[in-house]
Amino acid sequence: MTTPEKTSLPEVSSAKFWNKMANRYSKSPVSNQAAYEKKLEITQSYFTPDMDVLELGCGTGTTALIHAPFVKHIRAVDISEKMLEIARDKAAKQNVTNITFDQAAIDTFTATDQSYDIIMTHSVLHLLDDKEATIANIHKMLKPGGYFISSTVCLTGVMKLLQLIAPIGRLLGFMPLVKFFSAKHLEKCIANAGFEIISSWEPEKSHSVFIVAKKVI
Repeated sequence: MTTPEKTSLPEVSSAKFWNKMANRYSKSPVSNQAAYEKKLEITQSYFTPDMDVLELGCGTGTTALIHAPFVKHIRAVDISEKMLEIARDKAAKQNVTNITFDQAAIDTFTATDQSYDIIMTHSVLHLLDDKEATIANIHKMLKPGGYFISSTVCLTGVMKLLQLIAPIGRLLGFMPLVKFFSAKHLEKCIANAGFEIISSWEPEKSHSVFIVAKKVI
């Protein structure tokens, strides 16, 4: 028996941080436009017009708005209400009506089992305290044979100074929680949750990995 959809209010400290960052974030250019466009192209190759899609950590909605014409509906979730205000304004200006923007903490968000064809997370998993629990929840929410598509910053072995200062930055309120792990570790976590890794791509000089995984268990 499935449970009704519900959301949980975000952790206050995280919500405050991203609310404060929202305007600056919305004006920041994409760091690697070519890689971003390739990720969009790969993702859209898995879309069909009848799909229900979930994006966890949608930010100001840019990616959801680009993908909206290719699917039936996107539910876009973010911890920051300020980010979502910007996203809703962009959707209204672009006359996009098939996206629902909701505020929720990603690591406590739940929805009806097997309700989505594709779930996306972009630049999110390294910001969670327990990414394994979130990946397991994603697996539950996907339909059989559904796809989990993610782009994740993997900082193990690079930016060693950041690893030292990140806890201090979080304590002082000018940095979010940041977890350090490798692309291989992330692939193993996704596979252990019942996914088959379809493709894994690390754009040059990005310290990130773009993974397409299929629910097989």
